[in-house]
Amino acid sequence: MLFFEFQLLLTIVLDLLFGDPRWFPHPVKIIGFFCNTFEKLFRMVCSSFSLAGFFTVVSVLLVTIGGTAFILAVLHQFSPFSAQIFAVFLLYTTVAIRDLLKHSKAVYKQLVGKGAVHLNPARNAVAMIVGRDTSVLDKKGIVRATIETVAENMVDGITAPLFYAICATLLSPVTGISPIYLAVSGAIGYKAVNTMDSMIAYKNERYLVFGKWAAWLDDLINFLPARISGLILIPAAALCGDDWRSAFAVFKKDRLAHASPNAAHTEAAVAGALGLELGGTSVYFGEEVVKPVIGVDVETIQAEHILRTNKLIVRGSLLFVILMLLLRVLLLQIIQ
Repeated sequence: MLFFEFQLLLTIVLDLLFGDPRWFPHPVKIIGFFCNTFEKLFRMVCSSFSLAGFFTVVSVLLVTIGGTAFILAVLHQFSPFSAQIFAVFLLYTTVAIRDLLKHSKAVYKQLVGKGAVHLNPARNAVAMIVGRDTSVLDKKGIVRATIETVAENMVDGITAPLFYAICATLLSPVTGISPIYLAVSGAIGYKAVNTMDSMIAYKNERYLVFGKWAAWLDDLINFLPARISGLILIPAAALCGDDWRSAFAVFKKDRLAHASPNAAHTEAAVAGALGLELGGTSVYFGEEVVKPVIGVDVETIQAEHILRTNKLIVRGSLLFVILMLLLRVLLLQIIQ
């Protein structure tokens, strides 16, 4: 009865123990290959950049989800047990809790280590996880950049892939397909959209028109996961001993204070819970970008806030999974 729940828990445990398997061709790299391939193809054959971008998005989704389903179906014919194991493994590769914690802790260690008086190692460490120019950041800027990226990536790297994995299993009673196979398709499909958004949805001359479909779809599929994740951080803040009331107040006030309709929900909840002010001016590719300020300037931002953010994100993610599994049980009873 709870076999899928056990498999899902196993994927999370595997990620927490081992992180991304470097020895395995990561699905995101494969998706990136298809993204580049179809971009070149449809730029050549389509009459407009918009049409080329649309067909690229559709093709990448079809190949990614269809290819995953085909591999699992073929493996299932030879050994259903092996197919289940491989499905758990694939689902595990779509979650990035350990790597997110690892990279943020690397920044923290550089800030509090013996050579902490020199900020270049910390700047180099934070450059691994952010897109902004880190060479100009002071200590507070480094901490702020780390907290912002951890909070934002809670959705992209943890809760959203699990959201679509769990939601996809609701098709199991209708299709007769094993829930774990559907879960993999849901999570891989999400990673495909997320990867396309990071590769072809830049707001520059090359991708402004071509990438609009990828950007629109990414905004659409992150709509619910981002909002649920932001809300779930409020009880998580209470569990961590942080200010849950402020988390709720800042979430309500600043959750839309971002160019992206989804990015600020978790950032706002984290900022409120820790009593910090996030956002503001950052440098991207040599140009200053002024972002809305998120949060309240109650505490002086310190390196230790990185560890507190990590703790908050982990507990929030676990609460998110529990909530989604409870909703799954309720919805399956209605469907069946």
